[in-house]
Amino acid sequence: MKNYDIFCKIVDNFGDIGVCWRLAKQLRTEHGINIRLWIDALNRLWIDALNVARQLIPALDVTKRIQTIEGITIAAWDANTRFEQASPIVIEAFGCELPSDYLALMQADNIWINLEYLSAEPWVEGFHGRNSKHGNLTRHFFFPGFTADTGGLLREHNIVENNQKITASQPLQQDFFQRLKLTPPEENSSALKVSLFSYPHAPIHELLNAMAESSQRIVCYVPATSILPKIADFFGKEFVIAGERLTHKNLCLQVLPFLSQADYDNLLTICDINFVRGEDSWIRAIWAGKPFIWQPYWQTEATHITKLDAFLDLFYSGCSEPVQKAAFTMHRHWLSDAIPCAVWQDYLNNLGSIAAFNLQQTNKLALLPDLASNLVIFIEKSASNNI
Repeated sequence: MKNYDIFCKIVDNFGDIGVCWRLAKQLRTEHGINIRLWIDALNRLWIDALNVARQLIPALDVTKRIQTIEGITIAAWDANTRFEQASPIVIEAFGCELPSDYLALMQADNIWINLEYLSAEPWVEGFHGRNSKHGNLTRHFFFPGFTADTGGLLREHNIVENNQKITASQPLQQDFFQRLKLTPPEENSSALKVSLFSYPHAPIHELLNAMAESSQRIVCYVPATSILPKIADFFGKEFVIAGERLTHKNLCLQVLPFLSQADYDNLLTICDINFVRGEDSWIRAIWAGKPFIWQPYWQTEATHITKLDAFLDLFYSGCSEPVQKAAFTMHRHWLSDAIPCAVWQDYLNNLGSIAAFNLQQTNKLALLPDLASNLVIFIEKSASNNI
């Protein structure tokens, strides 16, 4: 069995560890690869780094620096870590920088992959697969993307099929709500189900107001994250906690606990509209096959807006003018400081057409090879070239 080391830097927004954990699981289960996932604890206590990771990996024991979960070895590394040997295959996730002691153990025949962030920008195709020299080592740049000339998207082989089963099954949806001890929507209810996961600087107050004033009843599900103070402020409360159910006009909001990856995937599949952020939830919203509004991670010099525009141009290419206008306008207002009620209502008015187009795009993207498979093929070709 082959061995890969994956190095991941923990950030409080969960995206990096979320992608790395999903990738590690897929490489293990679908490709039979031994994975050692190193979690960076250089800038905090290792137990604090694992506490962040535990929110996405509930079985993680934060008292152990090294442990095995679902067949994957998870280890925290800091300045005191002493590495004994480098794996033949090393994946540096998102430019997190490999430890200098580990680099010193690597040889010319090690395959070193820098897994980059996802982007729909056209230049990605030209840079995917390029490399640079670091002494006698070669660092390969692997870019996820939305076309056949990129590294593809992270996607388990059965995720789209499983999601569509949940979409079509009322009993499976009811089981989900009951397991989380939530009040399920009434059967045949006309209320739209919306999930909300965003960065705190989004115009959350304005969105909730637009939902409350809309012509259709909205049930909004909000997992417990850093936006809860904004939710509390909208409803005139000092704070809100998981389990609370709040109402205002046509809006009913339910505060959820922080969800596991599997439960979050189910929530996206069950909802009619999903607000997502960063990278991990963005990709999962695509596979849910439902309309979504994406909030990219804020970057200086408006780079995040460039990323958003590139994605919108690619994803909504070929759709009708009303669908494109409603989707583009909603996304751009979500990145501003206000969402007029008319913008939200226009999105709802076009929701049927948006939903049909999104499902079509999901099925189209699912025909492309997935990121994990592309990565394994790329590594095998690179190893052959080293012989």
